[in-house]
Amino acid sequence: MTLQKLLSLTRKAVDEFQLIEEGDKIAIGVSGGKDSLTMLYALHGLMRFYPKHFQLEAITVDLGHKDFCADKIQRLCDSLEIPFTLVKTDIAPIIFEERKEQNPCSLCAKMRKGALNNAAKDLGCNKVAYAHHKDDVVETMLLSLIYEGRFHTFSPKTYLDRMDLTVIRPLLYVNEADVIGFKNKYQLDIEKSPCPVDGYTKRQYAKELLKTLTKENPGAKERMFTAIRNSSISGWSK
Repeated sequence: MTLQKLLSLTRKAVDEFQLIEEGDKIAIGVSGGKDSLTMLYALHGLMRFYPKHFQLEAITVDLGHKDFCADKIQRLCDSLEIPFTLVKTDIAPIIFEERKEQNPCSLCAKMRKGALNNAAKDLGCNKVAYAHHKDDVVETMLLSLIYEGRFHTFSPKTYLDRMDLTVIRPLLYVNEADVIGFKNKYQLDIEKSPCPVDGYTKRQYAKELLKTLTKENPGAKERMFTAIRNSSISGWSK
């Protein structure tokens, strides 16, 4: 995927769901993985020509894994002239060593988002951008169907009233395969996840299930995304 295509798909989501307004200061949660680095490029590129002016702040939450290093993220942010903040936490030791959680993902995500949101508020941001792409949308719907018995997924835009922050997801129209293509084409220097359960989660199960469904039924993912797009799920109605 070219940068031009990435910007086109990002702008489509931003315009359609009114994700960015004049004067916004947007925090980007940057883990160092392919998705968050792609979003960094997308919003940085959009900022240069979008008619509504906005600012960016890159934030990385260090979970406390021993092997994590944010130097690559720092260098990329410096090259793009985006302010970068590293938030150090003890989330990983708390979850894996103190509590020894058997199913750590939910608690980890909650604590990580809390640290990110608090840092965003401290920096004067009114919005936080998450790097969820089209595959994430459909996978979340599958997880909801399988484990909760309801047709649901996250919204393109969510207002957090307790934090007075709005979460936006500008990559909703970008396929994961295109993110991988963008990473390879522009040789993004990604930071491998040091999480010990990475690749062994319910999310990974949904990812593999979606791949199988799409392989056996070409176009299945797009049809499921269309069903979400046409549903009454909050934030998705046209």
